[in-house]
Amino acid sequence: MEANHLLILAILIGALATTVPVFMALFFTGLVGLTFLVGIDPQIVVEVLYRSMDKFALIVVLFFVLCGNIMTTGSIVQKLIKTANVVVGFLPGGLAMAGILACGFFGAISGSTVATVVAIGGFMIPALVQNGYDEKFSVGVMTTAPILGVIIPPSIAMILYAMVTNDSVEALFLTGFIPGLLIMAAMSLYAYIFCKNKGLATQPKPSFRDLVAVLKESIWALLLPVLIFGGIYSGLFTANEAAVVACFYAFFVEIAIHRDMKIRDVKKVVVSSAVTSATLLIIVAGASVFGEYLTFEQIPDRIANAVVANIESPLVFLLAVNILLLVIGMFMDIISATLILTPIFLPLLAKFGVDSLHFGLLMTINLGIGYCTPPLGVSLYISGAVVDRGLLYVSRAVMPFLLIQIALLLVFTYWPDLVLLLPRLIYGYGS
Repeated sequence: MEANHLLILAILIGALATTVPVFMALFFTGLVGLTFLVGIDPQIVVEVLYRSMDKFALIVVLFFVLCGNIMTTGSIVQKLIKTANVVVGFLPGGLAMAGILACGFFGAISGSTVATVVAIGGFMIPALVQNGYDEKFSVGVMTTAPILGVIIPPSIAMILYAMVTNDSVEALFLTGFIPGLLIMAAMSLYAYIFCKNKGLATQPKPSFRDLVAVLKESIWALLLPVLIFGGIYSGLFTANEAAVVACFYAFFVEIAIHRDMKIRDVKKVVVSSAVTSATLLIIVAGASVFGEYLTFEQIPDRIANAVVANIESPLVFLLAVNILLLVIGMFMDIISATLILTPIFLPLLAKFGVDSLHFGLLMTINLGIGYCTPPLGVSLYISGAVVDRGLLYVSRAVMPFLLIQIALLLVFTYWPDLVLLLPRLIYGYGS
């Protein structure tokens, strides 16, 4: 490694270690590299910033953020939780299963892990504790289940990955359905066994009339993911258009049908979404400047050549990448990591015969797990604040569920046909 590269690495690690915001650390490191080491005109950096945010694919991210905020402000989230509870709440560990199922429902609309842990975890953790569930178990399950927000489509991380690789967003979305359902099933099975062994009292089984009543009450909320995916995969509209349609639908349902959102709340929701979206765009911009430096120095190609020279087996390559991504996920958010690492790994995929859609799913799960790993896992701090517990307590609480997710990650890693089943069936991908 050259002296210049070591200097850039030291600047980046030093900035992150001193708690400089990630986007600023990436931006200033890239700026130093481009202007002082590469020697290009600083005006090029301005052009890079503009180009990074002038991308049509980012529109879908902004509208799904808005849709998630609409649901959180209104009653769609509560209705999804109520529906999940009436479906599985009577089983041992049923309320925990309902929380997992609700995370899947919400993830199928919002596309964000953080939004899911705030909306579902903030409500379900106190509810589980109040119903006699072990606090550590409650914190663990509702801290890790929100990973479904980035696995079950639409996923903001997948959208950004597809933006870099030029893969079909719709096809990439399809890779998340089966893994998402398997993660839900495995976590629910663990909850069932854990709570049954504890002898936890179960809720009474709802009557058919109660089930119909809840489904009738929640029908408008349940139709939202149907509208999104039905519209996308029927060809009625694109993923970008689906995000806009979902926002208008959610606004209409909350204001005109549920009437849990007032007209005066619209401004607050839009402003909050704008702030969140601006934060994402700033991260994209900072990562793009750093990525431009990597491109100028041809670092992705150098890494690719070094890896190919030292690793021959695709199986070993995938294992090494999984370990690397899990470690990176402990220190970097999924948006920044996706934008920076994807161009580095992309040249390696063809050389090892790894499908880019398959790899996109693996990267998403790996970095999604990072939300629940110390020291910088955002979900750990959110859940800790809900129960007023420290980082060490929450980190211990999530361990059983993280082991389940990592075990399934290995299954998805070495069984690509499972991940690519739906893209092949619907789009004939790779055939």
